[in-house]
Amino acid sequence: MQPTRRRFLAGSLAAALGGVVIPGYHVLGADAKAAKAKDKEKDTEKPPTTKPSSSPSVEDATFVPTTLFLTWFRDPTTTMVVQWVGTAGETSDARVYYAGGKDKLWHAQPTIARPYPTTDFKVYRAELSGLVPGTEYQFRIGKSSPTWKFKTMPAKATDTVTFISGGDCGVNPHAVANNVQAARQDPAFALIGGDLGYDNGRSVEVSLAFLRNYSRTMAAREGRLIPMVTCIGNHEVDGGYDKPRAKAPFFYALFDGLYPETGHATLDFGDYLSLVLLDTGHTTRIDGAQTSWLEKVLRERQDHPNVFVANHVPAYPSYRKMATTPATQPGVSPKAGTGALQREHWCPLFDRYRVPVVLEHHDHTFKRTKPLIDGMARDDGVLYLGDGSWGRLRNPSAPDKLTFLAKSSRDYHLSLHRLEGEERFHIALDEFGRVMDVGRSGQRKRGAVAVPG
Repeated sequence: MQPTRRRFLAGSLAAALGGVVIPGYHVLGADAKAAKAKDKEKDTEKPPTTKPSSSPSVEDATFVPTTLFLTWFRDPTTTMVVQWVGTAGETSDARVYYAGGKDKLWHAQPTIARPYPTTDFKVYRAELSGLVPGTEYQFRIGKSSPTWKFKTMPAKATDTVTFISGGDCGVNPHAVANNVQAARQDPAFALIGGDLGYDNGRSVEVSLAFLRNYSRTMAAREGRLIPMVTCIGNHEVDGGYDKPRAKAPFFYALFDGLYPETGHATLDFGDYLSLVLLDTGHTTRIDGAQTSWLEKVLRERQDHPNVFVANHVPAYPSYRKMATTPATQPGVSPKAGTGALQREHWCPLFDRYRVPVVLEHHDHTFKRTKPLIDGMARDDGVLYLGDGSWGRLRNPSAPDKLTFLAKSSRDYHLSLHRLEGEERFHIALDEFGRVMDVGRSGQRKRGAVAVPG
């Protein structure tokens, strides 16, 4: 399928699901014709603009890319990536102009246009570098867009740092509602642990719908855009597991700057936060090279105050089975339980280096485990949080059925993480903004500090 420019600009998916209509958001539904008409009408609206002094001249804010979002490939304290999916010729000037801090002058950064696979669209990308830490910037695209804002991360965590995490989003109204709740928390960024739109490496329409939803909803106070950090899930991949990168075309077209060769990476925020982002066997094997890499990066960061690991498939699932399924007939191998390879290869490393928190997804529930060492509760153990219900739900096992669970529930949810000095708080919010659960974790330098559960 080769989607056309008209289809792209008009909006490819309906804005209704199950009779629930959320104006302005692209979600899967039945009344596609009516929704397309509404989307086309909205795409012609001209949002209000601000025109700072010394900015590029602006005649009319006619270019408003509906898939615009921010991310990072390198140091979040001094860089920012501005990115959108569009078509050639939709604006005469695709450069990104930006200004901020004491320097009131506007600078121009050219964009690089790369293919958006299987389509005639392009990924337009500008990586801004040499920025001042902890500083608000404003930017616009060319001479005909409104002005947006972003803020670089601080060099030191002298104040509270907050960010959002979750996974398994999809493009339905519940996912949109959680986007809205996430933005209301004014987080520094959002970490999405795989299964973004459920494009399965095949549906460009779903991949674009996810970006549109994110672009329209994920703005914090005073219009600051919230950067998105991701790791890969099975529904980014055509085939789900053990596939080459080419089978995850849309994911890697957008995030190859962070994942240039493999499905795993680290992102370090000054000396106060490290994100270790893993691939649970979708395009990179769990054992072997990825495990060796994981041990190296955890060893190098064993004295960092805040190390968060994020991956898609859980080592400690709240819905799927951990036990191996016996073979049902001769010649057929037993099927390993969910997370078996992680428990064999990764969890001993989490235990050894006392990773404070592992963010897991995939099971479509809410869960918080007890602090665990070798699968057993221990005060200075590793906390596993998840399990990916931003926009998808299942019935979890109850804590009295799984001894490693502290709490579980069937709720659409996201997690708000607050880093406050030597403490971390993890607050689960449902799609209506209600607090579902509060967890706490403390410093673990070389595993020497006991942490209350």
